[in-house]
Amino acid sequence: MTDLAHRLGASKRLCFYDVYSLTEPELLALIPRPVYALLATIPMTASWRENRDKEDAQLRWYQGAGLMEPVIWFKQTIIHGCGLIGLLHCLCNAPPSGMIIPGSELAKLIERATPLHMNERATLLGETDSLYELSEAAAVKGDSEVIKDDGPMGNHYVALVRGKDGALWELEGSRKGPLNRGHLGAGHDALSDRALELGIRRLVKLQQGSDDSARFSCIALALCPE
Repeated sequence: MTDLAHRLGASKRLCFYDVYSLTEPELLALIPRPVYALLATIPMTASWRENRDKEDAQLRWYQGAGLMEPVIWFKQTIIHGCGLIGLLHCLCNAPPSGMIIPGSELAKLIERATPLHMNERATLLGETDSLYELSEAAAVKGDSEVIKDDGPMGNHYVALVRGKDGALWELEGSRKGPLNRGHLGAGHDALSDRALELGIRRLVKLQQGSDDSARFSCIALALCPE
């Protein structure tokens, strides 16, 4: 993901780090702070599906667009594109000013996507072949065993970022829109205890009791070592 982020146009000062624990202070301390975003891949268990269905039933499809949005959200319409969209949710919302290279694919995407509504953004992603070419170029460098989806639910990527409004936002392309999980307050980054409780720990608790819970994985976006 770090390689792909750099290919897209994120500053070489940004890196992704493996998150080895959501509770152990010693392991959390291995990650440089502040953390700008978390990106997790989580199995779609029956309990999580039930929770999502109940929540989505009460929501309308997202209508936001423009510079006043607290976050940029992309609806996923491309099969097996959730990893790339999850990365884009992190990079389009989390890095501080000056961390996106002007004129890069990422900078151009943000500029073009910002004024668009949900369906127009989905079309933009589908028609921007360069995003998927760069994604494939980065993917062939990996050496991890590919997880095979044995059922229709599979694994989903979820991004958790601090929005411009100071709230923790849960961003996933297969939902009805971005989800505000609560205000973080000053001094709380995406790996703070409050952010973890509002976001990723809540999701992990929904996996408890499932045989698929071990397939959970999380990375954090922060500054690279000097």
